[in-house]
Amino acid sequence: VGSEMCIRDRYVAFAKGAPDILLQRCTGILMDGEVSPLQIEDRAQILNVNASLSSDALRVLAAAYRPMDEVPVEPNANEVEQDLIFLGMIGMIDPARPEVRPAIAEARTAGIKTVMITGDYPNTAIAIANELDLWRSGDLTLTGVELDNMDDEQFAHVVESVDVYARVSPQHKVRIVEALQSKGHTVAMTGDGVNDAPALKRSSIGVAMGITGTDVSKEASDMVLTDDNYASIVAAVEEGRIIYANIRKFVFYLLSCNVAEILIIFLAILAKLPLPLTAIQLLVLNLITDGAPALALGMEKGDPDTMDVPPRPADEPVINREMQVGIVVQSIVITAAVLTAFVVGLNWYGDVGQGLIIAQTMAFGTLSISELIRAYTSRSERYSLFQIGLFRNKWMQYAVLSSLAILLAIIYVPLLQTIFKTTSLGSREWAVMLPLLFLPAIAAEITKVFLRMPRLQGWLHPAAAPTMVEYANPSSKERTV
Repeated sequence: VGSEMCIRDRYVAFAKGAPDILLQRCTGILMDGEVSPLQIEDRAQILNVNASLSSDALRVLAAAYRPMDEVPVEPNANEVEQDLIFLGMIGMIDPARPEVRPAIAEARTAGIKTVMITGDYPNTAIAIANELDLWRSGDLTLTGVELDNMDDEQFAHVVESVDVYARVSPQHKVRIVEALQSKGHTVAMTGDGVNDAPALKRSSIGVAMGITGTDVSKEASDMVLTDDNYASIVAAVEEGRIIYANIRKFVFYLLSCNVAEILIIFLAILAKLPLPLTAIQLLVLNLITDGAPALALGMEKGDPDTMDVPPRPADEPVINREMQVGIVVQSIVITAAVLTAFVVGLNWYGDVGQGLIIAQTMAFGTLSISELIRAYTSRSERYSLFQIGLFRNKWMQYAVLSSLAILLAIIYVPLLQTIFKTTSLGSREWAVMLPLLFLPAIAAEITKVFLRMPRLQGWLHPAAAPTMVEYANPSSKERTV
């Protein structure tokens, strides 16, 4: 019973609800101030008007009442809401925010499929979805009744093709999530109501509405959307991809540097050469020369096509085949460049005393500066240094310049020379080192070209990722899933 009030010493029970459901409980209709029996023609006209309003993206509520002589001692809706008199219908519009349509288009480009799941009529849902370019003529739409008539096998066969679900209940939402997860998808579910909690809990990523969401929905979710805006979800996906890519850059840069350092020492020992680097020089490399640029890589803004590539496979490791190839190539090239500078120094000045110090300084300088130069090429896994811009990341400039200043101080400041076992290098030494400094960066750029070749993609990424799916009702206020 919607409410109770006394009019002319009589009680009236008011009811509201979906027109098709409420109409089944009506036996009369109020027209021109007079109550008359509800005819078949009247029912047909009401349903036609309801369909017309729904097609205009309006949410429609019907209202009815029933005169009562007294208030039931224990009111029961099923008993009271019978033999109602139909009053009329109310059409309400909840327009989508203007930023939702481009956000859905961006998500589609990124391999994220957005699906609307709502309790509205199919016509209303389709009209809203059509405005957002979420639904196009010929796309599949399912209602809760149709879902109930499908077994799990039948539903699993069509679930990836459905763009709009209408007239669904809470159990339908859970079933949709489970069906998509069974197909290997990562499902992000948004919701704000208590009835959304089971689906939010069951989904891969539950996202509750921060403004309109209930406490229950927030507790059941993994994340809370503070502005209730679907576009924020897409922005969060982009930011997440950038963070993950930066982690990969950080790991790739440090691993390739450290593997190269290990190879340099290992191969020198195998060749029965003096150690190219002293212990304190290796410490400087790891703490300063390697560390600062690696931290700057974490501040990258992302590749231009961050949202133009499909999601990675959920089971893909951080160090995938693509990174493994890069680590091997960089380790070999860096090792070759450093040992070349070291051997040249040994041949020129000998392998003992000051001659050894000069050779070690040449190796130390070659390794340090080549890693600083290569840090620029590590800013993108696919794009050339010149495509992403040399000075786009200001933190990289700070990191490289400060590391370079420390390195030059270690080489040329007498006090530091004593501590770090280095010596000043002249033009003769730099002439040998200069081409070697750029070899790792050049190798990195060439590697990117080869890794972008279509024929290698099948080997680099053997398991293509199922499309990541975001589920949301993208209207501005009510998000029912």
